[in-house]
Amino acid sequence: MPFFSAVATCHLSRGSSIPFPTRNRKRSSHMFRLTKTFAALALAVGLTTVASAQERITFKVVGQPAATGLIQKNKEKPFFDNFAKNTGLPIDAEYKSIDTLGIKDTEQLRVLKAGLFDIVSLRVSQNSRDEPTLLGMDLVGASPDYPTARKVYDAYLETLDTRLQKSFQVKLLGVWPFGPQILFCKKPITKLGDLAGMKVRVYDQNLSKFIESVGGTPVPLSFTEVHQSLSLGVVDCAISGPSSANSSNWPEVTTHQYPIGFQMALNGYAISLKSWNKLTPDQKTKMQAAFKTLTDDIWTYSQELTQDALNCNAGKDPCTTGKKFNLVNVPVKPEDLTTLRKAVSTVSLPTWAEICNKSNPGCSDAWKKTVGKAIGVQ
Repeated sequence: MPFFSAVATCHLSRGSSIPFPTRNRKRSSHMFRLTKTFAALALAVGLTTVASAQERITFKVVGQPAATGLIQKNKEKPFFDNFAKNTGLPIDAEYKSIDTLGIKDTEQLRVLKAGLFDIVSLRVSQNSRDEPTLLGMDLVGASPDYPTARKVYDAYLETLDTRLQKSFQVKLLGVWPFGPQILFCKKPITKLGDLAGMKVRVYDQNLSKFIESVGGTPVPLSFTEVHQSLSLGVVDCAISGPSSANSSNWPEVTTHQYPIGFQMALNGYAISLKSWNKLTPDQKTKMQAAFKTLTDDIWTYSQELTQDALNCNAGKDPCTTGKKFNLVNVPVKPEDLTTLRKAVSTVSLPTWAEICNKSNPGCSDAWKKTVGKAIGVQ
């Protein structure tokens, strides 16, 4: 029985032995008492609802690997450590980097869908095997620089968010880049053609196909495995961002860096719909605004880190955020930039479209109408 009905029944039953009053004065007095009773109940329930809405809760959060460097350390972790203050909500965050949890970075969508966590710092390429639509945000050659990457992000965010909500019951709160993913080698290189016969660390199937197209042998490895693999000769070269490579001391076990941007290593913040839908409309607005502030900040910071790390890796000044090494900084050949641009339509898009359309019919058409239109690729 509804709460109000039950209380009303109880109230009336106490006078059930008395005939219902017939005089107006008695009727008015009786209705006045009922009105006061319901008003008191409504106030009590209202106060309870307000108290409940203000009750402090904690979100479980999976962060980037600590080994990836300064974005995780200086931007992401502080944001979640002060989550209630940054969002203006009565919500704390229990933040742990993924490399301390024993969870693979390829499993983030699965653990989020299973309800084990509320928010993950989503590694886009690494989770593209579970949801190929993700990789449309970061096809090889489509985002060689920051301005182009921002166009891709703005064009594709709504399409990707809709897909993730449908297939994994998660909402995308924002996306940011580690920065151009470049080449580090322990053997001399002067151009992409020198990769012929070399083993190259990659992190997604789209990049694998491109490395094959220039004669290299792709070797999938997680980020934390790369330093040792380079040291032991498991791979000859590896691809990552300059800042992440610096933080993980890749220049200790390599000799050359070739700063051609294959991808931007985009990452996003995803929240389970179960957690998202617990928020009021006003709370959702505040949270979305907080994540926009964070991701906009990281876009700027990432660009600063990339240039500084390139200097540090080559032992040049200014070098303010990383450690100085002595890599040979190889000038990028114009013909390699042309090869990379052409690869979007000849290698990246066809390779990805075949996979994505199988799990998400119309996937590549949606990409062409959004990202393709924004960067001039059809």
